[in-house]
Amino acid sequence: MTSYSPLCNPKHDVHVVVPPLEQAIEVARKTLVEKDSANVHSKDEMIRAAYALHYVLHDLLAAIDAQQGTRRSR
Repeated sequence: MTSYSPLCNPKHDVHVVVPPLEQAIEVARKTLVEKDSANVHSKDEMIRAAYALHYVLHDLLAAIDAQQGTRRSR
């Protein structure tokens, strides 16, 4: 049995502030550009990229849901 820590725990990690959609899109694009240069052979860089992209994607989806007036669970 392998022990691990997940990127996110839906029971504890919730959005306190949902960014406006335009801001979420801008941050997502900026993060993609920043993480494009991550070294796939570096475990640390891949973990940092996964962490950043994971949270940017959650913010983006939360912003879309807020604009549409919906709220979805993970």
